[in-house]
Amino acid sequence: MTAPAVLPHVDAVTAALTGAGLTVYLGGVPSGVSPTPATPYVVLYPDPGRAETASLADDRVNFSGVVQLTCVGLTAEQAMSVSDRAIAALSVVLTVDGRASWKPESLDGQPVQRDDDVVPPCFYAPSRYRLRSIPS
Repeated sequence: MTAPAVLPHVDAVTAALTGAGLTVYLGGVPSGVSPTPATPYVVLYPDPGRAETASLADDRVNFSGVVQLTCVGLTAEQAMSVSDRAIAALSVVLTVDGRASWKPESLDGQPVQRDDDVVPPCFYAPSRYRLRSIPS
């Protein structure tokens, strides 16, 4: 068996969020993009994850990783609404090809904050989720 990869897991999170009608970016927002009343968004910041041992034989086929979701909107209410929709979208078992996965586990979050360093100013609410899977 090969070691598990992070990208299929991130793709599964992206699919769940876009399936809920959310706009998703990976690792940052493209230049010139800012939230609008009609288009708030989520930015994913995944860690590289790690292959964990599955047995005493040191088979490193289990996957564990963390992804931060930063929900962004023009208002605090909009950022919280995006966060609520993301929570609902991630309350299911993710589909990762060749893997059996758990529901993403909510680890923590931070209060909604205002970012005045961008134009127009916006609000954001970060939260982190643990992703786990084993070979199917």
